[in-house]
Amino acid sequence: MDRDDVKQRVYGVIASVLKMDEGRIEESHSFTADLGAESVQSVELMAGFEEEFEIEMDEDDALAVQTVGGAIDFIGKHLD
Repeated sequence: MDRDDVKQRVYGVIASVLKMDEGRIEESHSFTADLGAESVQSVELMAGFEEEFEIEMDEDDALAVQTVGGAIDFIGKHLD
């Protein structure tokens, strides 16, 4: 799976969990500062990514990821 595929699916999960339009999401965005995710939503995002990509992520490592681009790269590493 290439990075663009991962990116589109990550954007889809974010849009669904945070109830926002995918067009408002950018790779440079911070989940909390730019997208307004609260701690509960951060956990929901992680669960959404695990379900979407059928992967298991370490919770501490996953919650340390602060940006959309970071999440794309983090998930990409789990898929290789």
